Amino acid sequence: MVLSPQQLLLKYWGYSSFRPLQEDIIRSVLAGKDTLALLPTGGGKSICFQIPALARDGICLVISPLIALMKDQVENLRKRGIPAAAIYSGMHPHEIEITLSNATYGNLKFLYLSPERLATPRIREVVRLMKVNLLAVDEAHCISQWGYDFRPPYLDLADIRELIPHVPVLALTATATPKVVTDIQRKLAFKQENLFQKSFERKNLTYLVIREEDKLKRLIRIVNKVKGSGIIYVRNRRQTKEIAEFLVKNKISADFYHAGLDPALRDKRQQAWIREEKRLIVSTNAFGMGIDKPNVRLVIHLDLPDCIEAYFQEAGRAGRDEKQAYAVLLYEAADIIDARNNLALAFPGIQTIRDVYQSLGNFYQIPVGVGKDQQFDFDLGLFADQYRLQPIVVFNCLKFLEKEGFIMLTEPFYNPSKVHIKAQKEDLYRFQVENALYDHFVKTMLRSYGGILTDFVKISEPELARRSGISENQVVKNLTYLARLQLVDYVPQTSKPQLIFTQERVNVTDLSLSDETYRLRLEESRFRTEKMISYAESTARCRSQSLLSYFGETGSRRCGSCDVCLERNKVSLNEMEFNRVVELIKPMLKTQPYTLEEIMMAAEPLGEDKVLRALQWLIDNEKIKIEQDGKYRWQ
Repeated sequence: MVLSPQQLLLKYWGYSSFRPLQEDIIRSVLAGKDTLALLPTGGGKSICFQIPALARDGICLVISPLIALMKDQVENLRKRGIPAAAIYSGMHPHEIEITLSNATYGNLKFLYLSPERLATPRIREVVRLMKVNLLAVDEAHCISQWGYDFRPPYLDLADIRELIPHVPVLALTATATPKVVTDIQRKLAFKQENLFQKSFERKNLTYLVIREEDKLKRLIRIVNKVKGSGIIYVRNRRQTKEIAEFLVKNKISADFYHAGLDPALRDKRQQAWIREEKRLIVSTNAFGMGIDKPNVRLVIHLDLPDCIEAYFQEAGRAGRDEKQAYAVLLYEAADIIDARNNLALAFPGIQTIRDVYQSLGNFYQIPVGVGKDQQFDFDLGLFADQYRLQPIVVFNCLKFLEKEGFIMLTEPFYNPSKVHIKAQKEDLYRFQVENALYDHFVKTMLRSYGGILTDFVKISEPELARRSGISENQVVKNLTYLARLQLVDYVPQTSKPQLIFTQERVNVTDLSLSDETYRLRLEESRFRTEKMISYAESTARCRSQSLLSYFGETGSRRCGSCDVCLERNKVSLNEMEFNRVVELIKPMLKTQPYTLEEIMMAAEPLGEDKVLRALQWLIDNEKIKIEQDGKYRWQ
C-alpha cells in the first residue's frame, strides 16, 4: 500500500502535521518540479526530501559536503527502520562497492554522497543503473560563487542531471541572499524558477549586540540572568578551554568542544550537553551543525563571526522550540581590527598556496600525474613544522585548494573498526581446518557479528578480545593476517582528519589559480566581513530588520526587543512617528547643516515634542552630529 506524505510522517517520525511550508515543498517535489527550499536553521529541511523519497519507488541521492552530518542522518534513518547508507572518505573500496550494489540492486532508499564523490567516473557509471527518484542537494548555497562557502565540485551537479534527466532536484539551504537564490537555480539547471522561502524572522529570538571591554564579567552576568541551556562561540580552540574553566570557577556548569578533541570525547561532551548534564558548551564553530536540541535558550558570540550568514545560522540554534531565547554578540574595538586581519590571513598569496600544494605532494611522495582519490591521515602541526610554515597559513592555503577542487580535508571524526569476510564459505572453512589456531577466533567473529559475510560491520577489538579469550593486540594481529590472505577486509578505526587528493597531482606551474578568481573571492569575503562589522557597530536599525534585509526581506516591522529597539522605546514614540521625523529631517541634514530652530520650523506639522525626542535619540546614537557653530549635520 502506498502511504500518503501525512501517513509517512506519522509512521516514521510520529508527527501528525507538517511545519509551515514543508507540505508545500513536498507536494512540489512529488509533482516532479525542480524546487529550492530556503528554510532557516531548525526549519526541518531533511523531512522535505525524506518524505517524497519514501513516497516513491526508487532511491534518493543526497548530496552533502559534511561527512559528520551524513553519518548522523544515516544513523537517524536506520533507527527509524529506513534503509540508508553514505559513501565518504575512509571507507574500504570493497565497502564502497557493496554500498553501490545495495543502492543499485538492493532496497536502499537513501544514498548520501559528497559532491566530490559524485563526480567520480565509477559513481556516474552506477548512477545510470540506479532507479533514482530524487536528487536532494543540501547546503545548496555552496554551488553559488556569491555564496559564503562556494565549492567548485558542486558545479558538477548539473552534469549529473543529464544522467537522470526526468528526476526532479530539491535544493536546500538555510542561508542565501537574493543573488545566491537566483544563482542556485541557474547552476542546477532548473527547468523553471521555483522557490519556497520561509521568512527568516524569529519573533521569539531577541538579538542583542553589546560593545564591552570586559567580556568575561559581562558573560557571567548574562548566563546568570538567562537560565537554561546555551552555546558560547569563540574563535579558537584555546579559548574554548579557558572560557569553560572560567565558567566552572564561577560555579556555572560548562564544558568545551572543538574539532581537535578525540571524536569519542567530542561525542561524549555533546551528549552530556544535549541531556543537560552540562548547561553550557563553549565551542568553535565546529559545534552545532545537525544537532537537534530545540530548548537552547541562549547563544553568545564572544568574537565577531566571519559573515552574517554564519552568524545567523549559529544564533539561530537558540529557541527552536519557539519559546523566548536570546542571541548575544559581545564585541570590542579590537575585534573589528581582528576581523579585518583574519580576512587578510584567509587569503594567502597565490604563490604561497602553490608552495603549500607542492609541499603536500612531496610530504606524501606523490608523483605528478597520479594520486587521484588517495587519502592520508593529516597532521597539520607536523606538516607545518617540517616545512617551517605558520599553521594558520597552511590551514587557509588548504581551504583555498579545497574550494578550488584540488584536495578535500575532512574534520577529524571517529570511524570505528569494520570487518567484512570476503572469502567464500568453503574457502573459509578450509582455512579453519588447516589453521586450528585461528578456528576459534573466526567462529567467535561469525557468532558475534551478524551480516559479516555480506557487508562491512562495525567491530570492537576489545570486545572481540574478551569473547575470544586473547589480547586486544592479538586480535589486531589476527585480523591483519586474515586481511593479508584476502580472507577478510579489515578497516582499523581512525579518528584523524583525512586529506584526499581529489584529482591527480598537477605540476605546480600548472596549478590553475587565476588572479580573477582570487580577486573575486577576496572582494566577496571583504564585502561580507564589512557587512558583519556594520551590523555590530550600527545602533540605528532594529537588529531583526537589519538581518532580514540582508537576506532580501524588506518591509518587516521592528522587533521591539533588541538592544536598538529598547533604546528607541525610551524615546516614547511609536515606529510610525519616529520614521516620519527621520524621513523629513534626514534629507535636509544630509545636504547641509541646519540650526535647531530651522529644523523645528521645517518639522512643525509633526509636533515639537516628538521632533525633539527623535533628535535626541539620533544624537545619542551618533546619527546626527552637532557642529561647533551649533548646527546639526547628518553623519
